[in-house]
Amino acid sequence: MAYRLEFLPQAQEDLLELQNNPALQKRFKSVRKALGYLSLNPKHPGLNTHKFISKKGPNGEEVFENNTPGAYRIFWHYGPDKNVIAIITITPHP
Repeated sequence: MAYRLEFLPQAQEDLLELQNNPALQKRFKSVRKALGYLSLNPKHPGLNTHKFISKKGPNGEEVFENNTPGAYRIFWHYGPDKNVIAIITITPHP
């Protein structure tokens, strides 16, 4: 089952920053690949998906994190509709 990705405002900004920064093109490519996997299968082994306990979605949804080496961290939750994944933010590894 494929999911439709919806980007919240912060995630849109994060993705545009990666896309428009020539120094981050390799990272952008990795993030784009991870987003493709996420839309096809959020539990894909290469995404290293796990629940992010210290954060909840806007309506109390469980938030997940994809900790993909070289692809930044992608924080997301299921919904608001069936077959939708809301991307909250895309951040570099600390």
